Amino acid sequence: MRSLVASTMSDAREHTVSVPVVDAVVFDVLGTMVDEPGGISRALREVLPTSGAVRDVEPLVRHWQHYVDGQQRRMRDGDRPYARTDVVDREAAVALALASGIEAADVDADALVRAAQRLDPWPDSVSALGRIASRFQVIALSNASRAALTRINAHAGLRWHQALSAQDAQAYKPAAAVYQLAVDAAGCPPERLLMVAAHAWDLRGAQAVGMRTAHVERPVGDPPAAGDVFDLEVTSLEELADRLGAD
Repeated sequence: MRSLVASTMSDAREHTVSVPVVDAVVFDVLGTMVDEPGGISRALREVLPTSGAVRDVEPLVRHWQHYVDGQQRRMRDGDRPYARTDVVDREAAVALALASGIEAADVDADALVRAAQRLDPWPDSVSALGRIASRFQVIALSNASRAALTRINAHAGLRWHQALSAQDAQAYKPAAAVYQLAVDAAGCPPERLLMVAAHAWDLRGAQAVGMRTAHVERPVGDPPAAGDVFDLEVTSLEELADRLGAD
């Protein structure tokens, strides 16, 4: 059996893990393949009124993400019924406008949400995805709604064999039902799938259902904790493609 060898680091020691060949590579999208905070920042500058208090949008980006994370957490905890990301993003747009002292009537929340879905890919995303897709099934697995994921992929130029939205599971990662979408789509056991993400919490969720894991460094990612051991840890998707033996 052909194997992939990776060195994964913890604060205490280096691990060398022999990883069986996988049949499919599953990618998180937001933050891993595209620059989500950068896209939201640009959208805010485009859509929000430029006069008054709105000069530095970075606190508003953090406010947006904090709101979205909080609402998704409420849904995972059963405190709120599932709502797709378009709905939650629109709520976030209205909330941050009010927080910045702008009247909600002065903000086109729908235009802001659409603009915030024009997310640029990281410099290596398109080329490395193409390399990996020449050797493996490549599947997107995102918390973004179906409609949002379609727009994100189109803007970023990301081409998948299949793109899956957590909307189909009526849940958000790291719920097991979301990862099961990828397992079912690939038609193979979870240990034959490699989940790639910039967020350690995402990879922990994948590990919980038996998937292999690869952490890729991104400026906006969630780095591994001291106790995390993933099958691969790479500094770029090009390095991942090299590790996987992709042309």
